Amino acid sequence: MSMTTAQTEEDFSRAHNKAFFNEIQHFLSPEEARLLSLNDVKQLIKPKNETYIGMQTIAVDKVVGSEGRYNDFDNRFFPKNSHLRNRWQHVDEAAINSVVLPPIKVYELAGLYFVRDGNHRVSVAKARGTEFIDAEVVSLQSEVVLKRPNNLKDVIRQIINYEKRSFYAETGFGDITDYWCLDFSTTGSYDVIYNHILTHKYYLNLHKTEEVSMEAAITSWFETVYYPFVVTIQKKKLMKHFKKQTISDLYVWIVRYWDDLKSKFGDENISIDRAVTDFYKMNKIPLIRKIKNKTIGFILRKKIQQTE
Repeated sequence: MSMTTAQTEEDFSRAHNKAFFNEIQHFLSPEEARLLSLNDVKQLIKPKNETYIGMQTIAVDKVVGSEGRYNDFDNRFFPKNSHLRNRWQHVDEAAINSVVLPPIKVYELAGLYFVRDGNHRVSVAKARGTEFIDAEVVSLQSEVVLKRPNNLKDVIRQIINYEKRSFYAETGFGDITDYWCLDFSTTGSYDVIYNHILTHKYYLNLHKTEEVSMEAAITSWFETVYYPFVVTIQKKKLMKHFKKQTISDLYVWIVRYWDDLKSKFGDENISIDRAVTDFYKMNKIPLIRKIKNKTIGFILRKKIQQTE
């Protein structure tokens, strides 16, 4: 065995072990150790146009995901599966011997890069602490700019923060209501709220001779629709059963459930109190079942990897 071969084997084993321990550390939240899927991020951001940029030298640290090989590497691009060994070591050997490899191919989205071709080259580069890499870039246009995320959960958090800033800036919601806690745990929810306000404005205008202003509609919606829901949710102490959600999440979910109830029973007089109570009964999951489901999921994933 040559010294180079011994070095590449050691390098792969070290990188593979880091991926393994990363997965163990995230036993109860395995999604936090997964490499970002380009498709998952595209569904969240919904880029509008695709533009060919061409050859660039990009920061390896900004390569955060993959178009098709996101199951083979962890969120730090360390190799998760043993079948990656041969190709990974060949790329590592080229790096050790200063052999110039073809540029990788990437998509740029929200200021970050997702690999189209060259996942092993990126993995080796990250393992060796390489700062820059040559890449052929195709840009997916978006107004959102993300800082380097650790996982999809972090991407979602950043997008939600962007959506909140945009909603508050465009509507003046905070200045009008003096309520700055309209927070969500899922993307797209501020669009839902905006549509709720527009619908409320429409009904306010039905019997008016003059157009109700947006400011008046926001004030009315907040005081007569949103706030009564918040009071009822707090009175029922629902938040202690939905600790990963916000009170605004529950508002959106319960309103949707409330509309379904009224449609199902043909009764427009179903109370907020009943909707909140029924929603809680329908969605309560015992803690022991949640832990059991996560444990079973982890065991199944390990068995699948062992058979690959």
